[in-house]
Amino acid sequence: MSKKNAPPTNITNKIRSSLVIKLNVGMLGRILSGFLIINLLIILMSFFVVLWKTEEGIQEIIEIIERNPDNLYFMNYGSKNHEILIGEELSKGVKLPGSIQKNLPVEIDDAIRNISIPQQFKEMKFLERIYLVKYTIGFSVDGIYYQIIYSLGSNLKLFFYLFFIILIFELIILIRNIKKGSRMIRRTLKPLSDLTEKAKNLNAEVSYKADGTYIKDLAGAISNIDANRLDSRISVDSSQNELKDLASAINDMLNRINDSYQSQVRFVSDASHELRTPISVIQGYANLLDRWGKKDENTLEESIHAIKTETENMKDLVEQLLFLARGDNETIKLHKEVLDACEVVDEVVRETQMIDDSHNFEIDLDRPSYIDVDRQLFKQAIRILVDNSVKYTPNGKKIILRVVNKDKDIHIVVQDSGIGIDAEDLPYIFDRFYRSDESRARKTGGSGLGLSIAKWIIERHGANFEILSRIDVGTRITIIFPVVESIYTKSIVSND
Repeated sequence: MSKKNAPPTNITNKIRSSLVIKLNVGMLGRILSGFLIINLLIILMSFFVVLWKTEEGIQEIIEIIERNPDNLYFMNYGSKNHEILIGEELSKGVKLPGSIQKNLPVEIDDAIRNISIPQQFKEMKFLERIYLVKYTIGFSVDGIYYQIIYSLGSNLKLFFYLFFIILIFELIILIRNIKKGSRMIRRTLKPLSDLTEKAKNLNAEVSYKADGTYIKDLAGAISNIDANRLDSRISVDSSQNELKDLASAINDMLNRINDSYQSQVRFVSDASHELRTPISVIQGYANLLDRWGKKDENTLEESIHAIKTETENMKDLVEQLLFLARGDNETIKLHKEVLDACEVVDEVVRETQMIDDSHNFEIDLDRPSYIDVDRQLFKQAIRILVDNSVKYTPNGKKIILRVVNKDKDIHIVVQDSGIGIDAEDLPYIFDRFYRSDESRARKTGGSGLGLSIAKWIIERHGANFEILSRIDVGTRITIIFPVVESIYTKSIVSND
């Protein structure tokens, strides 16, 4: 493939990198939002603890003032944490909300609290200014107004050091999670990367030939790739449960497509084979007529009879193929009606006896046996089973047909005394063009599509088959239909 026309080789990497980046950004956002909430809680709780401890100390001072105001000088002397002022207005600062003030330890009703930072020291560094933060509480005792100014600087500075250490640990955790998350995301996305790579390779094969020239006839290229590539599957690590389900679903779809494709290949091959035989016969007799049949009456009669027979066989085969094609395309409409299955079975037996007097037919009909079916299609399915029994049962042997009401189901049984079916062949007898014995098939005739048509008809009516067969003993095929409930109930009541 030439470099000029070659498709980009980094499509998979781009897609994978894009997904990795998006997932990493999403994960990073969730971690940061979690850290932000935790940090806010730490700040609020720490601030509240500092205020609580401060208020407990202030409460002790207030109790001393209330007991003995004369000790005020000694209590204030030399203290580094608090300062007591008398008769002065409350210094300016951020006033605490009333809801917070009500829940603090100091229980004086007219107490007013605020937090202040001296404005004249704006040129100081952040931590230096934090050290100057004051907590002020103003209150009255015996008509005298007091202010207690408590320094929060040392407590806040310690808190900021500890909080900075927490931030460093959070940053380390964040970096480690980004690295681990990237590796984990790449491992998780590997199946999608493989899928993208397969799609890219498939697209490359469709778009380019080995020598780099562009393929104009895409239809032929796609057909070749379908035939050669449908066995490709996606492998997924067993630990990736979600993607394993996706890959399994895709693999199942590929399996079904591959099975359907192979089935179509076999169908076309078998249909071609089936049509080739009568065409060859017709062509052979046409040549015979051309050479000797113009004047030889025996040859002429034989050729005409053979051509008519083979033409009729071809007509039947084409009609069967068209039926199955319409069935596959779901274009056959069922015209259902409630009828007695015994009437249809009896009708098929009488019509068969008119053209076949070499077999003994025995019928056992449990009337009435109501089912909801398309009459013509149901009759066609029964006729197929009866014709098969006639073909494979020696002359003079017995063919039994029964209709039985059993467990609220209608069992329609076609049993012969023929050659039987080998156990290994039973799973395949409904496959199109399948014959268990080609030599016997040539003698009995038929295209091998009858049972496929019968199966399609029966399954579309919600019924199913049961088959029992023994070599040189015979075959029993049972069709199980659901009974029409309302009519079934009425028939039971009337019989009682």
